[in-house]
Amino acid sequence: MRSDRRIAVRVVASALVFAALIVAAIEIRVAMEKNTIQASLCRVTVGSSQYVIDLAQAANATTIAAVGKRLDMPDHAVTIALATALQESQLHNLAYGDRDSLGLFQQRPSQGWGTAAQVMNPRYAASAFFKALERIPRWQTMPVTDAAQAVQHSNAPQAYALWAPLARTLAIATTGETAAGLSCQFSSTRSSTTPASPLPALTRELGPSSLSVPESTARGWTIATWLVAHADQYHITIVHFAGRQWTPRGVWTATANHDPGVDITQAAAVRK
Repeated sequence: MRSDRRIAVRVVASALVFAALIVAAIEIRVAMEKNTIQASLCRVTVGSSQYVIDLAQAANATTIAAVGKRLDMPDHAVTIALATALQESQLHNLAYGDRDSLGLFQQRPSQGWGTAAQVMNPRYAASAFFKALERIPRWQTMPVTDAAQAVQHSNAPQAYALWAPLARTLAIATTGETAAGLSCQFSSTRSSTTPASPLPALTRELGPSSLSVPESTARGWTIATWLVAHADQYHITIVHFAGRQWTPRGVWTATANHDPGVDITQAAAVRK
């Protein structure tokens, strides 16, 4: 009997330990899922290719793409510009660099790229890059790395090729070649003041822009991805276009609304 009791106690104890492990595993999984939802990151997805970048990189990438579209540059030019910025600054607007190099493209004021303040402005820097690219003979048919090197005169000319796959995927997602190619997630916060409209900045980068008006599919997705990438800055909680809707949870979902314009919702100001 005593032996049977010991066995029973061991069985019960083992069951309790196993149950505790299951509970702990569930709690860890829930915590991980919460952290995943709250993490600030963006996913660039085109077909089977997927990359993860941060919010600043996404905002800068969509700015480069928007400026390229405003200047009527082909998507290949956007790929070249993105590969260059990825190599030079990892798509971050750096306030430092080799000698007097600054910004997304590490442009040097001493070499005629503009003032320090100008090259630190992503819109100006992207425009300066595209204008320099246009001056390169036959750049349209050059491989990404050759075209980038022709503009940058880098000491590591082959390094741009390493970024070409990501740059091309980013270009497809940000120029409207594909639907819902960029999705960002972050913890949505409410502002103590009415959020600023994103339209002035969008217009400066992409050209005259409006919301809730009919857009071509490509331009509509260019606008929508720009808004998603800048959503944290402008407290945007919903972006809607072409039957799809994005929220800060980081997922595009299908909706019944197929209006041909891009619509947004911004967080209401918190009343004190």
